Amino acid sequence: MSLQKIVPFFVCVFLSVALRRKRKVFIMKKVIYVHGKSGSADEAEHYKKLFPQSEVIGFDYKSNTPWAAKEEFARFFSEQKKDGDRALLIANSIGAFFSMMSLSADDVDGALFISPIVDMERLITDMMKWAGVTEDELRTEKSIATAFGETLSWEYLCYVREHPVGWRVPTHILYGENDSLTSFDTISGFSKKTGAPLAVMPGGEHWFHTEEQMRFLDRWVKSIMAKNR
Repeated sequence: MSLQKIVPFFVCVFLSVALRRKRKVFIMKKVIYVHGKSGSADEAEHYKKLFPQSEVIGFDYKSNTPWAAKEEFARFFSEQKKDGDRALLIANSIGAFFSMMSLSADDVDGALFISPIVDMERLITDMMKWAGVTEDELRTEKSIATAFGETLSWEYLCYVREHPVGWRVPTHILYGENDSLTSFDTISGFSKKTGAPLAVMPGGEHWFHTEEQMRFLDRWVKSIMAKNR
């Protein structure tokens, strides 16, 4: 066979293998679920029927700050990946934020984010406005409890400003049209920046929990898996 014929042949083989690998980016041995605030690792049970060929694991983390999560998440995911198993991350709300602050492509091979907090600085400053708290007041008081149950922290605000999210893991995002914590402009900007496809549920909320919302979520997951077979 001549060189002119051999080179195109190997190029075709290489591209074929690369495309198969790309399609299978979400076909994982392990699926690790990270819940949102006040959630539970038991929520991972819902995803077992969606990933019957994978080991579905709920991560029962205890951290409530990104600096604590950085250590706890790194330890847990390092243990899950010690045998070289491919792992898919499914993360909800602040669980997605902690994951982005703590993990990289060395820790997970793909991710599905549900109502992720993608700009914590923006969320904190929004909550300051809702509570009528100025930045000078928070700097002076260090910590201020709000009437809507959140505690504003100067340390937390400074940390997220000094440690911006840099996320480079193949990701899909599900967002509710009526999400009260993250604006559409914020989530769409993050989607464009990271190249993560964004699906929006009309009338959806930040917390996906009703039967209709969960059916929409299930269809979203199934459609992604079907495209990546």
